[in-house]
Amino acid sequence: MNKTTAIRSIIKATTEEPVVFSTGYACRIAQGVADRPNHFYMTGSMGLASSIAIGIAQQTDRPTVVVDGDGSLLMNPVGLVTAGASAALPLVHILLDDGRYASTGGQHVPSAKTDFAMLAAACGYSRVSRIDDADELVETLREVMGTCSAPAFIHCLLRGENPPIPPRVAPDLAVHAARFAENVQKSVAR
Repeated sequence: MNKTTAIRSIIKATTEEPVVFSTGYACRIAQGVADRPNHFYMTGSMGLASSIAIGIAQQTDRPTVVVDGDGSLLMNPVGLVTAGASAALPLVHILLDDGRYASTGGQHVPSAKTDFAMLAAACGYSRVSRIDDADELVETLREVMGTCSAPAFIHCLLRGENPPIPPRVAPDLAVHAARFAENVQKSVAR
């Protein structure tokens, strides 16, 4: 499963839940697969995707998905600690681990020696999974979303090259943010 396949699987498994995509290629791929109002494309804030998703989950008390990268998570692991300390936080933290800072030039990330699943469990995540298959990712994510009342962590091991990456997210990021905020507010009002 490569990054594009993983993101397609995440989009297939989610519908109206807020989904925060971390910087770089994940945002570009997600927007290229299905640009939805419940998608937040975080750009230029590497390491903060989980912080944004934690805030959304706390404020809405609804299952919220964060799609993080291995380099991003290593840059700011405090999200694991914060989410794990919140036993009733409806957060699904998906880690896409390809061992590279893909969108900044493909530099190596020392993720092969980092046991992210063990780290998430040690921080207090109630459920931790390791997945390397797209169908298993869809099935696991749907199951977790259906019962999400505590932080869950899904570590996706990525292998293989991606097809060409779509263009950058449109430069008017304020429009994306406003659309996302409106979508979240509507869903909370229901």
